[in-house]
Amino acid sequence: MRILLSNDDGYFAPGIACLAESLQDLGEIIVVAPERDRSGASNSLTLDRPLSLRRSPNGFYFVNGTPTDCVHLAVTGMLSELPDMVISGINHGANMGDDTLYSGTVAAATEGYLLGVPSLAISLAGMEATHFATAGQVARQLAMRFIERPFNEPVLLNVNVPDLPPARIGAWQVTRLGRRHKAEPVVKIQSPRQETLYWVGAAGAAQDAGDGTDFHAVDTGCVSVTPLQIDLTHTGQISRMRSWLA
Repeated sequence: MRILLSNDDGYFAPGIACLAESLQDLGEIIVVAPERDRSGASNSLTLDRPLSLRRSPNGFYFVNGTPTDCVHLAVTGMLSELPDMVISGINHGANMGDDTLYSGTVAAATEGYLLGVPSLAISLAGMEATHFATAGQVARQLAMRFIERPFNEPVLLNVNVPDLPPARIGAWQVTRLGRRHKAEPVVKIQSPRQETLYWVGAAGAAQDAGDGTDFHAVDTGCVSVTPLQIDLTHTGQISRMRSWLA
């Protein structure tokens, strides 16, 4: 079993160290992660400059690019064979609902999926990030499930784990993505040179967070497992669009 790990918090983040430790006895573990925090990078690829691949003293590789760069470089240029799995995380903070569109954590897993590898993104849903080990146990159980019961096609899972000790985690739930209200307005600040600068506003509160959503599962202390797809086609509008363009 060869497992490629990445993230968007950087190769030095405690989450990816916990993830590597949790999986170390399941096979060959290769870590290729960004050299710095690239949260919110989404699925961006670096196309305007070359990338460098370096190895840190702990054996982790790091790239001066995005999470997507890391997985793409590893799978298409660094590794001699496809990995059996790509796991991205453990992210510091949740990636639920609309967050998945912006998440570098989810993007790294998505790149593995697009390259034909079963992939999952795993996030610790809590800003204090006290219980990375709980998410590590969840990742391990999922990896073992892939080994014991492999899918016959690539799969992309978005997993969110409450920031709780293992004994307080409820049943795992297969969920759909919820939705948020629109983000808070940007915050204007003045620089020492009297330039107006802007901080992007915080994400909005959950709007669609009822039973069956990832928000609801995590709020009730359960692990949320959401299968994702890449096809963005709004199939319900195809017929109407044909008529509109006719």
